[in-house]
Amino acid sequence: MEKLTLETFKEKVFKMDNNDWKFEGTKPAIIDFYADWCGPCKMVAPILEKISEEYNGKLDIYKVDVDTQYELSAFFGIRSIPTILFIPIEGKPEMMVGSLPKHKIEDAIQNKLLKQAVA
Repeated sequence: MEKLTLETFKEKVFKMDNNDWKFEGTKPAIIDFYADWCGPCKMVAPILEKISEEYNGKLDIYKVDVDTQYELSAFFGIRSIPTILFIPIEGKPEMMVGSLPKHKIEDAIQNKLLKQAVA
């Protein structure tokens, strides 16, 4: 898992030059908006680590620290953490808020990200 800054976000995810969403990645992606002090974020982190290992090569998982990456947090309207953004290759990203259990994240991966990638 890689921590994103505004610059790496523009390079790997979305340029933010206009309002037309165009994903820059080559694989579906997940972005975890978190903070180091956030208890629920600490519960989600090991789940995402495990998913990162299990889906290695099939999707990218990124982390955005809301305390240091204000512009990214504001761009996505992050009001509550953890917030997980699921980004398919085609189509608009979808957000899920809260400390999600592994099976909910895997359901989203299968139904929102990988289903489209293999279709």
